[in-house]
Amino acid sequence: MCSMTRTIIAPKTVQAGPVDLAARPIHPLWMRITHWLNALAVVIMVMSGWRIYDASPIFPFSIPAVITLGGWLGGALQWHFAAMWLLVFNGLLYLTLNIASGRLARKFFPLTPRGVLHDLLEALKGKLSHGDPHQYNNVQKLAYLFVMLDLIVIVLSGLVLWKSVQFPVLRELLGGYEFARRIHFFAMAAIVAFLVVHLVMVALVPRSLLTMIRGHAPKAP
Repeated sequence: MCSMTRTIIAPKTVQAGPVDLAARPIHPLWMRITHWLNALAVVIMVMSGWRIYDASPIFPFSIPAVITLGGWLGGALQWHFAAMWLLVFNGLLYLTLNIASGRLARKFFPLTPRGVLHDLLEALKGKLSHGDPHQYNNVQKLAYLFVMLDLIVIVLSGLVLWKSVQFPVLRELLGGYEFARRIHFFAMAAIVAFLVVHLVMVALVPRSLLTMIRGHAPKAP
C-alpha cells in the first residue's frame, strides 16, 4: 500500500512598502482647473466692480482708477458681466464635483469651534504645522467654506443689482436695492481680504502653489 504525500505550498505574501505621499494626488485635475478659473473670474469681477462703484459711490471714497478694470463704466460692465457668467457656471461645476466626489465632506469636515480656536492660536504663535499637504487645518477649512458662502452672497446680491425688477422677492430678502448694494460691497471686501491673506500664506508656504499647479506635493529636500 503506497502512501502519497501532499505538499502544500503557501502563497507568497507581498508586503506593501511605505506609501509615497508625494505620489498621491492632492488636487485632481478638475479641481485645479475650476480653482484657477474661479480665481480669474473673481479678480476680473473685483477690478471691474471697483470701476462700477466709482461711477456711483455709496461711501465717501473712491477706488484709484489705476487698479480698476474697464476704463469707463460701459467697459467695466462688459468685463463684469463676462466674469459673472464664468463665475456662475464654473462655480456651480466646482461645487457639484466637490459634493459628488465626496471631496467637500472629506476635506472640510469635521469642523468644530474648538478646533478652529486651537489652530488659530497655534497660527498666531507660529506653531501651526503644514507638514501634511493632504489635510487642511481647521482655519483653512473655515476660510475656504466662508469663501464659498461669500461668493454665493455676491452672486445673489449681484442679481438684485442687475435685475432688481425680475427678482423682487430676493430684493426684499436682502433689504431692498440700496441695502443689497452694501451687502455686495462688503462681500467683495471680504473676498479681497481673503485673497490678501491667501497670497501671504502662499508666499510663506510656496509648495502649496506648486501643489495647486501640478496636483502633487513636491518632494521634501
